[in-house]
Amino acid sequence: MNTLKAIIVDDEPLALKLLRSKLNKFSELEIIAECKNGREAIQATMDLAPDIIFLDIQMPGIDGFGVIKKLQTDVVPMVVFTTAFEQYALDAFDVHAVDYILKPIDEDHIKRAVERALIRFNSGDNTDNKNRIIGAIDSINERENVDIRFPLDPEVADSQTSSTSGIVERKVVIKDRDDITLLKQSEIEWIDAAGDYVCLHADGVTHIKRSTLKSLLKELDPNIFKRVHRSTIVNLNFIQKVIPHTKGEFFLKLGEYDQVKVSRNYRDVIKSFLTDM
Repeated sequence: MNTLKAIIVDDEPLALKLLRSKLNKFSELEIIAECKNGREAIQATMDLAPDIIFLDIQMPGIDGFGVIKKLQTDVVPMVVFTTAFEQYALDAFDVHAVDYILKPIDEDHIKRAVERALIRFNSGDNTDNKNRIIGAIDSINERENVDIRFPLDPEVADSQTSSTSGIVERKVVIKDRDDITLLKQSEIEWIDAAGDYVCLHADGVTHIKRSTLKSLLKELDPNIFKRVHRSTIVNLNFIQKVIPHTKGEFFLKLGEYDQVKVSRNYRDVIKSFLTDM
């Protein structure tokens, strides 16, 4: 019988204790770590490679969604959110095959979540987890979307120039609900693909854009943006440290909490960069 390695995350000690006691009833689960905030959850996931994470959505600092956004796609395990969200949000999770447990903790939902996870794990359908979650988040956002009266043409945004230097400032246009963000390419630290979406990480914030990595790559400055994984692009200017890993792979430390794995197929890109410095 396969045993799922699990991490549980909640900022409320009593909620964490209750969740642990409920999950300990399942012999198919082994809790390998408990985290009280999003930062701990990110680090534990990177260090321990769990099969599943039971993750509170509403936490101070980095919330549950923020944890998933900050993790590289290939690192994201199966996720079960613990939540008190409205029903429309729960429907979005169902549609995208992402499970949830209602607060106060519901015994039937715990049983359903564990059973679903075991089925997915044993069938090998435990990939594309980040894609599923980003899809659910986008579905929630669409339901809350407010029509924009004067939408901005991306081509116009990309052609904008700096008022002080006259030099073209390359930007990426991101639409989120009723907001449009013009993100300077020079401020983007790394980009992660999640199916039909990309997650752009800049200054501690993760922006979601509906686009493929291949399509976005054509817009980026090739001098500073390099692919280091089949699903990941990094801005070379933000590399702080190179950390050796197993089997010829290594991690790039890009910020206080961001680490990106470089696959063997792309390690020469970073070696070349380090040699030229």
